[in-house]
Formats: sequence, structure tokens, C-alpha cells
Amino acid sequence: MENTLISKSFSVPLSLRLSGSALKIIAVLSMAADHCAYFLMEPDTPLYNVLRCFGRIAFPVFAFLIAEGFAHTRSRTRYFLTLLGFALLSEIPWNLLNGYDGTHNVMFSLSLGVATLAVFDRLCEHGPLCCFSILILCCLAWWSGVDYEWRGILMIAMFYMLRHQTIIPWLSHHHICFPSQAIIQILFTFPLMMHYGIAGAILASIVIFLYDGTRGNIKGTVAKYSFYAFYPCHLLFLFLSLNR
Repeated sequence: MENTLISKSFSVPLSLRLSGSALKIIAVLSMAADHCAYFLMEPDTPLYNVLRCFGRIAFPVFAFLIAEGFAHTRSRTRYFLTLLGFALLSEIPWNLLNGYDGTHNVMFSLSLGVATLAVFDRLCEHGPLCCFSILILCCLAWWSGVDYEWRGILMIAMFYMLRHQTIIPWLSHHHICFPSQAIIQILFTFPLMMHYGIAGAILASIVIFLYDGTRGNIKGTVAKYSFYAFYPCHLLFLFLSLNR
């Protein structure tokens, strides 16, 4: 009975909860706003700064969703190959926009993140070897120039490792009533988010905090691949807008 009361006292009101579908929409809109500001607007204007701040929500939420998706997917191999396939497809508009500067698009970061989670699951019982393998993958992300580099890979890994950790026992012991969903994940990943702007990190943390663990109403193959396809399509749109 005590545990039930604790769980209820820590719940987020239903009206504020966000499904996985809602998180995807927020992340996509945030990414689109960020890229539109970066590529199409004059820097250091009020609107530019607002959109760039809003855009900082995108990657932490995507990283969180990758960890959730990896935990729930029926085929982790297909999950990885899908991300890698769209990464390769997105590289064309990415290079057109960025001028072949040696960097690589964020879909490579996400696919490398999935590979890191697979390594963690395989080697988690071998502590030093597991840590060393994750370190190697973080170094690979830094060396290859994928978007968000090693911080992105580490963020995905930490979101996944801390999925089932809560602070309910600590809060109960200290008689503190505060929602605990995803608190541990946010606390440990916040320093990584903060590297790209503290305001955006706070906004991203709020969005992740409100996640209710459900998939949401956006389901089916078409909807799933539409979200993946949005990334290269919007990069191509930006390139065409710059060169019309």
C-alpha cells in the first residue's frame, strides 16, 4: 500500500504527459526550426536566437527516443540498418548544405548510438571491457566527425543504461514529494545537453520528464518511415531554398 501511495504521489498529471509520438513531433519541429534559422536567417536577431534555442531540444529528445526504441524494437538489427540507410541517404543533402566539410549527418550519430547500445547489452556483465568498448565508439564518433560527436553517443548510452533507475526510495526516505519519472536520466545527461546551451537543455529535460512511456497515436510502417524520411527531405528543401 505504501509503494502504491508513493507511486501515485509522484505521478505527472495526465494533462501534462507526453507520448512517444508527441516527443517525435516536438523533436522534428525543433530540428526544423533550428535548421531554418541556421541556414536561412541572419544570425544574432531575436527570432534567430529564439529558434536556435528551441532547436536545442531536438537531439536530446532524439537520443532519448533511440534508447526507448532500442529497448522496445522487435529487431535491433533492422533498427540499426534502417537508421544507417537513412544516414547514407541523408549524406547527399547534408554535404550539399555544408560543403563537404568532413562532417556527417546526425543519422550516423543515431545509428552509431544503436551500435553502442548493442555492445552494452552484449558486454554489460564485463565491466571494464564494456566501458572500453563504449569509449572506442565515442572516439570513433569524434574522429569521424558525426554530428554531436562523442557527446551524442554517450548521451544515448546513458539514457539507455538509466532507463529503470528511479529516485523513489530516496524521496520516500526523505519524505519529499516530487515527480521522479526520468529524473536520474536527466540528471546524468544534463551536463552533456548543457554543452549546446543551458536554456535548450532545460527545455529538452522538461519534454523528456513528461514522457509517459506510451507509444502514442502515430503507428504503422508509413508513419514510422515518414519520420525517418523527413530528415533528408528537409535538408534537400533547405538546399533548394538557398539556391533558388
